[in-house]
Amino acid sequence: MKITENNFIEQLKEHNEKALSYMIQQYGGLLSSVVNRHLRLLKEYREECLNDVFLGIWKNIGYYDEEKSSFANWSAGIARYKAVDYLRKYYKNIDDLDIPQDDKGLEEIVEREISDELEQMLDCLNEQDKEIFLKLYMEEKDMEQVSQETGLSKNVIYNRVSRGRRKIQKEYPGEKEA
Repeated sequence: MKITENNFIEQLKEHNEKALSYMIQQYGGLLSSVVNRHLRLLKEYREECLNDVFLGIWKNIGYYDEEKSSFANWSAGIARYKAVDYLRKYYKNIDDLDIPQDDKGLEEIVEREISDELEQMLDCLNEQDKEIFLKLYMEEKDMEQVSQETGLSKNVIYNRVSRGRRKIQKEYPGEKEA
């Protein structure tokens, strides 16, 4: 079967490797530019991240809904969030990278990149929910600490986090864990 723009999504859903090759050929440039934009200073991780993007699309193509967005937008969203995941991962281990100790610029850029992406993602939440997400996921505080700091019970926090995650997933439907 010849893979075309009209049938490659259907064939991807059936895990046809020819459709994967077609997708890489047609959309690889777009996805690569998204990854490169976010990982501009972490060049050694770009190819690995791009491969994770392709794997993420392959594994999660069943979640793609052409009525909600174009394939290009959906796949670019996956690329963006994979790249942000890489930023987060390597930001935590920044001392392990071969970066001169006096290069504080990289750390600031990575921090700003993560902050900008996170801010965009959390825009759909109210201020109190944003605060909870930041405390739990960026400051890595446990539920007990967040409960004490906000004055909310753990159950209320769990409910807010659950509702917040649903809102974020609704805003960014292509983001499922690979």
